[in-house]
Parts: sequence; C-alpha cells; structure tokens
Amino acid sequence: MAVPKKKTSKGKRNQRHAQWKAKASVAAQKALSIGKAVLSGRAQGFVYPINDDESEA
Repeated sequence: MAVPKKKTSKGKRNQRHAQWKAKASVAAQKALSIGKAVLSGRAQGFVYPINDDESEA
C-alpha cells in the first residue's frame, strides 16, 4: 500500500480542501440551473422521462 514519504504541510492540506469545496459549489449551481430549466420548460440538450399516466388522467 502506498504511503507518503513526508508529512504534508497544513497549507497544502487546506489548499486541497478549498479546491474540493469549490468544485462542490460549482456542481450545486449547475444542478440548480438545470432543475430550474426543466421546471420552466426551457430545457434543451438532454432528455428526461415524462410519465404518460399523469397526462392521461
């Protein structure tokens, strides 16, 4: 199993953590944007299932 040869500094660790958090924020914004587009009917470029049961009732 691979192990690090030297201890990672607090600065490097914090930098990695901040980068990871920033990626999560961007992904959340994209997901919210796509959700809003689907709900408003402006969605383009992807296909999502529509229940036929709801439209017939």
